[in-house]
Amino acid sequence: MAVVRTPEEFEAQLARFLYERSEEARAVRVGEKETSEQAAIVARYENLFSREQHDALRAAEEGTRGEDRERLFRLREACAGGIVVRELADESDKLENAILAARVDFRGESLPLRSAQAQLAVLDGYAARRELGELAGDASGGFNCERYTLMQQAEALDAELSGDPDPIHRSADRKAIDLRALANALADASARQVESWEPLRDRWLDLVLGSEREAEPDSYHVAYLRRMSPFTKLYARDRSVPVCLDTLSSLGLDLATNERIRLDLDDRPQKNPRACVIASDPPSVVHLITRAQGGLHDYQALLHEAGHALHYAGIDPDLPYTFRRLSRDHALTEIYSFLLESITREPGWHTIHFGLSEEDDAERAEAARFLEVLLYRRYAAKLEYELAFWGDFENANDHAQTYADKLRGAVGFRYRADGYLADMDGDFYSADYLRAWIRTAQLRAHLRERIGEDWWRRPETGDLLRDLWSEGTRPTSEEIADRIGFDPLDTTPLVEELVAV
Repeated sequence: MAVVRTPEEFEAQLARFLYERSEEARAVRVGEKETSEQAAIVARYENLFSREQHDALRAAEEGTRGEDRERLFRLREACAGGIVVRELADESDKLENAILAARVDFRGESLPLRSAQAQLAVLDGYAARRELGELAGDASGGFNCERYTLMQQAEALDAELSGDPDPIHRSADRKAIDLRALANALADASARQVESWEPLRDRWLDLVLGSEREAEPDSYHVAYLRRMSPFTKLYARDRSVPVCLDTLSSLGLDLATNERIRLDLDDRPQKNPRACVIASDPPSVVHLITRAQGGLHDYQALLHEAGHALHYAGIDPDLPYTFRRLSRDHALTEIYSFLLESITREPGWHTIHFGLSEEDDAERAEAARFLEVLLYRRYAAKLEYELAFWGDFENANDHAQTYADKLRGAVGFRYRADGYLADMDGDFYSADYLRAWIRTAQLRAHLRERIGEDWWRRPETGDLLRDLWSEGTRPTSEEIADRIGFDPLDTTPLVEELVAV
């Protein structure tokens, strides 16, 4: 017979479970372990997640109002997620370990797949990047059958537990937003800045990719482009940490001495090249993980992840665990990471930290803006693709070409159709990023009005952010918009930043 706990007992056990899972995920992600053992952790907590527990939490939720109801909603969602994880743990570990073991043979060297993907950011030869990109793409695409099978199983369980067979409606309900209205607002914003995007794109493709580049390069060059490789001497790998720490210090934010934040900046062969924060037990245990390779992206990634880390480490420890660890989505914390990353687009930042002239500073700020527009347009297209994918999930394989066509049309790079599953985060994470893009532009406008054009180097900004961070994961992104006087779908500040000259 299943053990059914009170909400408080469930919350306490959930905290221990999520801590162990997070620490295991961290060890694998940073390359300290070569195999994932999530299934073993799930097995130790097998009686925590059951349909009976899920039903009990739903009943408790229905009998409450206000903040207690919100807390119980999030606990019920966590229970549902735990059931999915429990039932799919073996298959998930199998896929993760297969990807970790995959290798790519490139010019006489056998590379782990993740190392090959990371190499694309630093490989100078245009033809060599295309060759390695094809090999890495083939290796990654070879796992699509397993990816899709796992997605089918997770979708069936999620539909059963929620009682909602429509994945788009289900996700929209969790996020408390209208996903299609969001997509429409973003498509309109993209259309309003396309005229300025095309010459900006051509200028920076010429500068970074050189005369070899095609009118529509392969997506294998995007990581190299984001690194701004011709300027790597300026953006030296070993300077990224001190420059970013100094940037944060001017806001009154001390990352280096924050005992709650554990930095992992080492380079390991199996370390995932994508920077991240793993909040194992906020605010007391927060991991910030990056894999520096030189280039502007190192600085942007570290500032971006610092936003997450400082948010989670700045949470009031007296809040209930649910409002320290669980959220409806990721849109709230992405506001803070996008905000700190956006400092690299500010006129003056490059002069302060790299000693550039006003003219060169403006050029580098434009480079950062170009990358921002590139990523925004890419994610807006991804949301359109994902809505088509999940709206026709039974025929999801038919939308591989939709993925390639949407992204190609948005950013002018040729994407592989078989990347349509690897390039998808769960539960419409693309929508969370995009809401954060809108909100960050609104918050920047608010900061300019309240603090000044130099908000990005004023301690008053840090004070304002600390007040927001103390609230943990409780507010929604849309509530932040309301506080600073904006409609949640008002993209005017975003468009103004994207088309700025």
